[in-house]
Amino acid sequence: MLWALRFSLAGLRGAWRSEAAFRQEAWLAFVMVPASFWLGSDWTRVALLAGSVVFVLVVELLNSALEAVVDRHSLEWHELAKHAKDLGSAAVLLSLLLCGAVWSAALWERFARG
Repeated sequence: MLWALRFSLAGLRGAWRSEAAFRQEAWLAFVMVPASFWLGSDWTRVALLAGSVVFVLVVELLNSALEAVVDRHSLEWHELAKHAKDLGSAAVLLSLLLCGAVWSAALWERFARG
């Protein structure tokens, strides 16, 4: 179990060092996860708000892993490699849209509806 934790921490360090998108999303998470405790009115809303932010980070890590595997196989252009990378990028986009929708709904309920 300790080895698994070390590998996980190494993955987070590697993503932080080499992935600009992960760093940007992590900085937003450092702000948004604590803000979810302020914005959410009960534990389920806090969990949904914070979970949607963490979900973005998870999808970004998986996308980065997919890109690393594709690049490890070959740096030559190939239609399947492009397709795999495009699918990973689309997954990140969908996670960002989901997070934005959850936060927009929570903000709307808190401020626009009163």
